Amino acid sequence: MKAIAITRPGGPEVLQMIERPDPIAGAGECLIAVEAFGLNRPDVLQRKGAYPAPPGASDLPGLEVAGRIVVGDEPALAAAGFKLGDAVCALVAGGGYAELCTAPIGQCLPVPEGWSMVEAASLPETFFTVWSNVFERAGLKADESLLVHGGSSGIGVTAIQLAKALGARVLVTVGNADKADACLKLGADLAIDYKQQDFVAEVAAATAGRGVDVILDMVAGGYVERNVRCLAEDGRAVIIAVQGGVDAKFDAGLVLRRRLTVTGSTLRPRSLAFKAGIARALRARVWPLLSRREIGPVIYRSMPADQTAAAHALMESGEHIGKIVLSWH
Repeated sequence: MKAIAITRPGGPEVLQMIERPDPIAGAGECLIAVEAFGLNRPDVLQRKGAYPAPPGASDLPGLEVAGRIVVGDEPALAAAGFKLGDAVCALVAGGGYAELCTAPIGQCLPVPEGWSMVEAASLPETFFTVWSNVFERAGLKADESLLVHGGSSGIGVTAIQLAKALGARVLVTVGNADKADACLKLGADLAIDYKQQDFVAEVAAATAGRGVDVILDMVAGGYVERNVRCLAEDGRAVIIAVQGGVDAKFDAGLVLRRRLTVTGSTLRPRSLAFKAGIARALRARVWPLLSRREIGPVIYRSMPADQTAAAHALMESGEHIGKIVLSWH
């Protein structure tokens, strides 16, 4: 099979098309003929040598794929409601940048009716992440409020749509007016340009001083102190990346007085059972919304697989709104 490998830690140019032996699906797995795969920030970090694949995972990058099942553990497939030839998208721990990819059957989901493979490939990483962190870990409920840092990112556009569909109010931070407009069109109630505005003051004004119930944070660093000041009583802030660094200072007294929770998680090293649980919740609660197009893909650009290096450079430029997806055909 053809695959795109990281030849050494470095810039986008270290990504090279190579030939690899076809992977073999083991117990509880299926082999997917990949038609499209999504690009995510962890892929960039892995390319730079800062986010190695977990033990047992493929050294190839790629955390989400869409394609058709060509072979697999047939009893496990049947138990999950799948058969050979079915169109699926899947969350994987690595190996997505290839024409063939093995996936745990519990992490496969059907391609929503009427969706293209490119659209389906944009789903798994962000939907698993947002559901796990915003709705399970932080417990966002209808009629609560959510602040999303990086509202125009792949994670951000997913969080906006899901939170709005499930009855929450959504505020986002963005880096320019075009990104603000895009988030508002997706349903965000307020878009704050963090380069021009103080998001702590804007959140206070928008909530009459109450604060927000949940914050989804990909920045960390100096944002942690500001997040604490943005939270309402019993508020929850979830850190899912540390683009702003790992060191943070905040007012612990405020955490005590307002009964705040500052938590975090990373999805890639979690157990198969944990990820399968997220998949079941998504299939029950979110896939019907996707099938009815009540929420949808936000794809900034679809590019051929041989342009993966250019796609990485595009992601690092920060100009994209939504997802970047690569395809083999």
